[in-house]
Amino acid sequence: MDILLKGGHVVDPATDLDSTADIFIKGEKVADVGKNLKATGAKMIDCKGKIVLPGLIDMHTHLRQPGREDEETFITGGRAALKGGFTSVLCMANTNPPVDNKGVVEYIYAESAKADLANIYTVGAVTKGLEGKELTEIGQIFEAGAKALSDDGRPIMDAELMRRALEYTKMFGLPIISHCEDLNLSRNGVMNEGFISTKLGLKGVPRAAEIVMVMRDIELAQLTLSRVHIAHVSTKESVELIRQAKKKKIGVTCETCPHYFILTEEAVSGFNTSAKVNPPLRTKEDAEAIKKGLADGTIDAIATDHAPHTEEEKDIEFDLAASGMIGLETALPLVYMELVIKGVLKWSEAAERMSLNPAKILGLSGKGSLKPGSDADVTVFDPEANWVVEAKSLESKSKNTPFIGKKLNGAAELVIVGGKIKFEGGAV
Repeated sequence: MDILLKGGHVVDPATDLDSTADIFIKGEKVADVGKNLKATGAKMIDCKGKIVLPGLIDMHTHLRQPGREDEETFITGGRAALKGGFTSVLCMANTNPPVDNKGVVEYIYAESAKADLANIYTVGAVTKGLEGKELTEIGQIFEAGAKALSDDGRPIMDAELMRRALEYTKMFGLPIISHCEDLNLSRNGVMNEGFISTKLGLKGVPRAAEIVMVMRDIELAQLTLSRVHIAHVSTKESVELIRQAKKKKIGVTCETCPHYFILTEEAVSGFNTSAKVNPPLRTKEDAEAIKKGLADGTIDAIATDHAPHTEEEKDIEFDLAASGMIGLETALPLVYMELVIKGVLKWSEAAERMSLNPAKILGLSGKGSLKPGSDADVTVFDPEANWVVEAKSLESKSKNTPFIGKKLNGAAELVIVGGKIKFEGGAV
C-alpha cells in the first residue's frame, strides 16, 4: 500500500528540509518529497500540525533476549520502540548467552524478524563471555551482521586489549561502543559520589571513574587511528574531553541519554531505585554541560540506554537493586520538553541527534533521512498530545522508570517502518 503524508512540518537534516511538505511513500521507499503532491490510489494521511521526522534510531538498548525474557523480549521491546517513535533499535550484547559469536548474532536477527515491529540490529561483544580477557571472532560477528562491538555493562579494563580491539575493528569499519568506567574507582559504588551519597550513607562512584576511561579511549583511538563511540556520557569533564578530541580530528563520537540532562543525583533521595543507573545520575552542573554539548554538536547522539528490570530486581535495598531504567517510550517527549521547547536544540538538531547521526555512526544505509530513495522509516510526532506516564499503559515488559506519574507533552502519533504503518493513533 502506497502512503501519502500530507501537510506536515517535515524535518530532514540530511537535506536541510525544515518546512511544510508532503511525503509520498511507494513500497518500502520514500518516492518523493515536496508540496502539493498527488498519488492516485495511495492512502492519504493528514499530518497538518504534526512534526514529520526520519524514523528515530536508538543506538543503545537492552532487549534482554536471549536469556532474560522475563525482563524484555523482541516483541515487547519492539512495541515499546514503536510507541516511542523509534523505527530502529540497536540492542547490546550483554544477553545470556552474550552476543559473542556468529550463532547468537544470527539468532537475534532470525527471532527479531518474527516480531516484525521495529528494525532490530545487534551489537557484538568485544570479548568472549564479556570477560575482558580474549577478543571475539570479530570478522565472523561482522559478517553475521553486527553493526558495532561493545561489552556495554562492563568496561574493557585492559588497555592493551582495547587497543587490539580498535585495530581489528578498523579493518571492518565497525565502531566500538565503550562503557567508560574504571572499576578500581567505582567498585561497589551505587550513586554519584558527593554530599547526597554521604547524607544517604551510600557508597559513591567518583566522576573520575568515567573521566579517566574516556581519556584513555580517546588516546587509544588516536594511537590506532580507529573509531570509538563513548556510551552514556554523564559528566561535564567527559564532554570537554570529547570536545577537544574532535577539534584534533580524533575518531571519537558519543551519546548521552535523557536522564542525564533532565535528572540529577537528587532523584535518588528517598532511596529511589528507579533512579539507580550506571553511570549514575550526576549534578545539575553536569546536566547543563551535557545540554551545552548537545547544542554545540560535541554530543552526536541521544540514546535511551533502555534497561528493563523486573519489579523484584528493583523493589529491594538500594545497594542490591539492579542499575538501569527503561526509556524507549519517554525519550522523544522528554527531548521535546527539555531541549526543543526550551530552545537548546532546534527540531532539525534533535532529528540529527536521534536519527541521522546514529545512522551515520552505525553505517545504516538508507536510514536517517527522508530524501527520495531512502527507506520509508518515518516518525510523525504530535506536539499537542498530553499524557501521563502510567505503568499499566507502558508497552515495555518492565516498568522501571522514575518518570511514572509525570505529565509529558507530545507523543508519536504515527510510525512507519519500511513503508508499513506499525503504530497509529496510540496503538501498535
